Amino acid sequence: SRVEVVKIDSEDVKRHKASFLFKGVDGILVPGGFGYRGIEGKINAVEYARREKIPYFGICLGMQTAVMEFARNVCGLKGANSTEFNRKTAHPVISLLDEQKHINAKGATMRLGAYPAKLIAGTRAHAAYKRSVIWERHRHRYEFNKAYKDILFKKGMRISGISPNGLLVEIVELKGHPWFVAVQFHPEFKSKPDHAHPLFREFIKAAIAGKAEAL
Repeated sequence: SRVEVVKIDSEDVKRHKASFLFKGVDGILVPGGFGYRGIEGKINAVEYARREKIPYFGICLGMQTAVMEFARNVCGLKGANSTEFNRKTAHPVISLLDEQKHINAKGATMRLGAYPAKLIAGTRAHAAYKRSVIWERHRHRYEFNKAYKDILFKKGMRISGISPNGLLVEIVELKGHPWFVAVQFHPEFKSKPDHAHPLFREFIKAAIAGKAEAL
């Protein structure tokens, strides 16, 4: 199948316009980025994908916005945010971890380069990779705040990839959704035209399956 990519400026994604902007779209991908510009639009895109059961793939910031949206709209944590954007948020579901604040190595608080992750059996991530341990490349500062793990888990968000020491959440998924996977790393760094990264492959497969089901 041929994939048609439709680029949508996140600043244009208002809640009341989402159904118009995403009309005919079979999958939604929110990529990485830095800064507050367009953040609320990305969160609106996540909400639309979640509510309308459209395959969703979040990368880096796209994972963080997925957590923020779920915390706000499913868990009822009003104003849940990342401390990158609001240091005074009542619910810092994404934050700079205490152990990161004292790092003096190259990149300082930024997590750079390849890191291992353990995948949980029975998840979409494990099914895609077909292995229990993976190595993926990172470029970010802020992380999933595990203090909120239990409340998100009770509402249907699950952790499917975690660092070997159990401190860092690398992949989250949603139960009861056709395909909703969000990762803290950058799988595009390891994807090639003739050898697609397994998560991109599965995302496209889910989008095609959803399109066929809708016909």
